[in-house]
Amino acid sequence: MSCVFCRIVRGEVPAAIVWEGEDALAFLDHRPLFPGHVLLVPRAHHETLVDLPAAQVGPFFVQGQRIAAAVERVVGAQGTFVAINNRVSQSVPHLHLHVVPRTRGDGLKGFFWPRHPYREDAEREAVASALRQALAP
Repeated sequence: MSCVFCRIVRGEVPAAIVWEGEDALAFLDHRPLFPGHVLLVPRAHHETLVDLPAAQVGPFFVQGQRIAAAVERVVGAQGTFVAINNRVSQSVPHLHLHVVPRTRGDGLKGFFWPRHPYREDAEREAVASALRQALAP
């Protein structure tokens, strides 16, 4: 299977993983809107939210809620933007929940957002490490 998120789940593609559960996995977006931008994906390949089995919807969003709280704490955000694209604007056809840190005046307007990549690998790993610690049981 060529799905990059399935390959990340299987460990075939490197990613800055911040949380792992039985049915889902969270990692830093490699092209973040801001540092701390996390993607939460189900481990099994489901293209859209509609395809996710009903029994997994609640636990998936509970983890999204935990990630949103951790992102705010770790990067000092005033809030988060949490979103799922279903097919339209979905760059990878595997369900993924975006958790994007937000602050007033951050420049995001509408849906044409510039990306703000990590300046270096060490910055990405520092954010990933802090999120892993915040999300540890």
